[in-house]
Amino acid sequence: MLGVLNKMFDMNKRDLKRLEKIADKVEALATEMEQLSDEQLTSKTKEFKGRIASGETLDDIQVEAFAVVREASRRVLGMYPFRVQLIGAAALHEGNIAEMKTGEGKTLTSALAVYLNALAGKGVHVVTVNEYLASRDATEMGVLHEYLGLTVGLNLNSMSKEEKREAYHADITYSTNNELGFDYLRDNMVLYDDHKVQRPLFYAVIDEVDSILIDEARTPLIISGQAAKAAELYRLANRFVITLKNEEDYSYDESTKGVVLTEAGIEKAEKAFGIDNLFDLQHVTLNHAINQSLKAHASMHIDVDYVVQEGDVVIVDSFTGRLMKGRRYSDGLHQAIEAKEGLEVQNESMTLATITFQNFFRMYEKLSGMTGTAKTEEEEFRNIYNMNVIAIPTNRPIARDDRADLIYATMEGKFKAVAEDIKERNAKGQPVLVGTVAIETSEIISNYLKKYGVKHNVLNAKNHGREAEIILEAGQQGAVTIATNMAGRGTDIKLGEGVKELGGLAVIGTERHESRRIDNQLRGRSGRQGDPGVTQFYLSLEDELMRRFGSDQMKSMMTKLGMDDSTPIQSKMVSRSVESAQKRVEGNNFDARKRLLQYDDVLRQQREIIYKERNEVLESENIREVLENMLRNVIEHAVAIHTSEENVADWKLKGLEDYLGANLLPEGRVTVADMEGKTAEELTAMIQDAVIARYDEKEAEMSEERMREFEKVVLLRAIDSKWTDHIDAMDQLRGGIHLRAYGQTDPLREYQSEGFAMFEEMVASIEADASKYVMKAEIRNNLEREEVVKGQAVNPKEDGEQVRKKPVRRAVNIGRNDSCPCGSGKKYKNCHGKA
Repeated sequence: MLGVLNKMFDMNKRDLKRLEKIADKVEALATEMEQLSDEQLTSKTKEFKGRIASGETLDDIQVEAFAVVREASRRVLGMYPFRVQLIGAAALHEGNIAEMKTGEGKTLTSALAVYLNALAGKGVHVVTVNEYLASRDATEMGVLHEYLGLTVGLNLNSMSKEEKREAYHADITYSTNNELGFDYLRDNMVLYDDHKVQRPLFYAVIDEVDSILIDEARTPLIISGQAAKAAELYRLANRFVITLKNEEDYSYDESTKGVVLTEAGIEKAEKAFGIDNLFDLQHVTLNHAINQSLKAHASMHIDVDYVVQEGDVVIVDSFTGRLMKGRRYSDGLHQAIEAKEGLEVQNESMTLATITFQNFFRMYEKLSGMTGTAKTEEEEFRNIYNMNVIAIPTNRPIARDDRADLIYATMEGKFKAVAEDIKERNAKGQPVLVGTVAIETSEIISNYLKKYGVKHNVLNAKNHGREAEIILEAGQQGAVTIATNMAGRGTDIKLGEGVKELGGLAVIGTERHESRRIDNQLRGRSGRQGDPGVTQFYLSLEDELMRRFGSDQMKSMMTKLGMDDSTPIQSKMVSRSVESAQKRVEGNNFDARKRLLQYDDVLRQQREIIYKERNEVLESENIREVLENMLRNVIEHAVAIHTSEENVADWKLKGLEDYLGANLLPEGRVTVADMEGKTAEELTAMIQDAVIARYDEKEAEMSEERMREFEKVVLLRAIDSKWTDHIDAMDQLRGGIHLRAYGQTDPLREYQSEGFAMFEEMVASIEADASKYVMKAEIRNNLEREEVVKGQAVNPKEDGEQVRKKPVRRAVNIGRNDSCPCGSGKKYKNCHGKA
């Protein structure tokens, strides 16, 4: 173990040696830069951009660019980056994590790497944990970047699309991690290419990188929406379908399980729902609901394909016969079966788009980050994000006194001792910062201090603006601040006048966090830039971490020694055992995050494919070729299904004729008589010719320009509706997949294989839907691209707490004066709301 540690630190030494050489070269240019006039210094930006355009790389101009920013910072901000800041900036430029202690000037360090990478003209994102810090850094560092001729943008949640686009098209954009992720998801839901706000993701510098990439790594960003009155629509479709007769109103092919409405059935539907044309684009949802309801009645049988248990439809695996709890049929079929069985119909897919921070930030070409505490999680950063952690030395030696933990028998004894310590330090004017793991602990300490009459502030990470303000004041004489360990991250605590003489800032921890990194973050609040300071953790044998890792022996030892609650143990050995317990917990947490990432990667690969296809649709002038390929696939599949029997006499040519009439061609265009005597290949070729001929007719009727837009409307609608449904189906699958472990199978492997099969089905379903509507749908003058469902961002954190990982499903109530969900255009009370 020691060998591994030595090797790790040797690696850090090697990295530092390499980066120090860059710092030496930058420092060597100091005099030369000092002699430049303001005009000469600012013109360097234009010169660098020209050199990059001529083929030089960012590495080639790194030393000069750093020297320029260093001198500009002295002139504009009155701050001259130290040598260690140059080393940190070089680490960031390489795409690594610079571990720099609190107060070492991370913001200014990042400015050097940000400037250099912004010269590439592809946009650099500076990422912070909250909007207060994003605004502060954009203002403070923006002055420097603008002086050097670069543009600076600030991306806030409250901004309009136009304002966001402007912010993202600046050379440097300051934003929170949440807003970046949500904007990415929204960009992949737009209906027109010029509605996007982001550019391709190039380079990001993440402040408090451990908080964003580890603590919030599994938090999914969700765009949620409510399917438009889907439940009621399936009930209406079900009521209509039970009136239809087989062979007369619809045809059902037993061997293929294919079911389609006949001309008579289509007429009945139009009459029943009070509409002129079932295939009009505005009735797409109704048409789909009727088809799924038909399928539910004709081809899905209770106790064969599914069972009803406790009011739920549970799928039966056709191969093994076992119940597949947690799985739902996709594409609205599950809702249709629920309506058929008289059960409560659940609304269709609510999650329109989702991504985790792990997967979002791995999409950047280059990623880097800064924090005071990352070395303990180095393995995770390297394995998941391909970033090394480089510990940057402090500018001045650390003068802080980190004392060994004090361990008490009970929590009550511990809290009493904490309050006494605070009271004593406060009496002499020494500022105290108390770090707690939970809000409840803050309140307990606060109550003790009220009894003692000690004036204090309590923070619980709810108000970022106020929080930063209080943390800024925490170093003043007599200040007592109680905060959750993470509160005020990113804000420097500067010592007030006379505080150094009192021993600097005293940091008191009320218990150990399960992660050493969070404890180190709290310790690092004190002793900034060589200031004096003291840190002390108070523990009790009743603390959660101590209970989980064998405090019983210590408890009996304390009792044997006759120690009461007022006498603590102060032992390096105990502190080491606590640290080894923390390491075990960190290892478990890392394994859990790694496993979850493997599950997330399944959806990530699928999302990348769909978003790429969708972008191609938006960006292309003409997608007819794409649709012709889809038509070809659909035709080949239909022919294969209907001609699967070895004996030609058993081919289902009538079924194929019905399918073509219902989905691709005018009825009677290709008949059984036309198909007889042909091979499967000849059939496919003949049908394809007929479909392309019909396509040409349709285009001639509409005009080429209108046809191109119509194709996009149809394909975008098919992709969006099937993809949102697929996300929901994958969510359901993931929810129940762990149960497969009981059957001695690996849940992850099952999830991967079933997820892949579901994705293949979804792609086939997109092709079938797009083909059907491009060939059969008729349009009026109001040809518009429409969102399948209106979406809204679900913030991953509300008041500092993790939100639900799954969207909330709400019941749909249709008012009597609302439009009827059948699509007739009439009010509900005058249509399907009639008593």
